[in-house]
Amino acid sequence: MDRATAIFVDGFGAAAATSGILGQLQGRIFALLYLAGRPMSLDEIAAELQQSKSNISITIRGVVEWHLVRRVSVPGSRKDHYEGATDFWRVTQEIMERRIRWTLRQVVAAVDETKRVAEETGAQDKRLDAFRSARLDALRDVFAAWDQGISAFTQGQTFTPETVRQVPAPPRLVSTEE
Repeated sequence: MDRATAIFVDGFGAAAATSGILGQLQGRIFALLYLAGRPMSLDEIAAELQQSKSNISITIRGVVEWHLVRRVSVPGSRKDHYEGATDFWRVTQEIMERRIRWTLRQVVAAVDETKRVAEETGAQDKRLDAFRSARLDALRDVFAAWDQGISAFTQGQTFTPETVRQVPAPPRLVSTEE
């Protein structure tokens, strides 16, 4: 691999490792294929990245799932070949839907479950209960607004920051008034 490609492959791999979405090797595979200019077989990818073919075979599956790499056929070859994605809109949609939106919905579910349990068990301290409820409501509202924004974004619709900015801020402290 030439020096310029190696710099990009290593840099993208390092960025991927901190993304929380891809692993370092997944990022390196995408970067190599993106700059390759032609489809590459697992053997070729493994040789370029100095990895075992089995490691590349296992790792590339996740990159394919994220739509960063796609399997293509090469005339005259029975081997699987891969190329880097160029449809970054599709990649972005996939990441927003599968990763970020999932995280938002996990928080909303945790808020809903917390409120349900709090209501079932009853409050020993009414002020603290009201404070917690208001905080949970505010968090749920802002995460629900972001969820709506991601839905609009992935469908190519307009989403303005005002949707999130308009969510009322939660109380800062427990009220000391009786």
